[in-house]
Amino acid sequence: MGKLTKFSSQIEAEVLDELRAYSKAEGRTLSSVLTEAAELFLGRARVRPAFHDAALEVMNENDELLRRLAK
Repeated sequence: MGKLTKFSSQIEAEVLDELRAYSKAEGRTLSSVLTEAAELFLGRARVRPAFHDAALEVMNENDELLRRLAK
């Protein structure tokens, strides 16, 4: 595990209540749940542009075939 850094932010009360309940039910700290959520979000955010670029490349390379299939 990396170095922990304290920070302050704001979150909707209902979301925080759910996060606290989830972390308690799982026997985990709120910090570990928030860290995992942030890591998942960042991973998804990084994949989307790469997927989008790859999809555009495939569509451009196969433009004629895709037009015929669309008919």
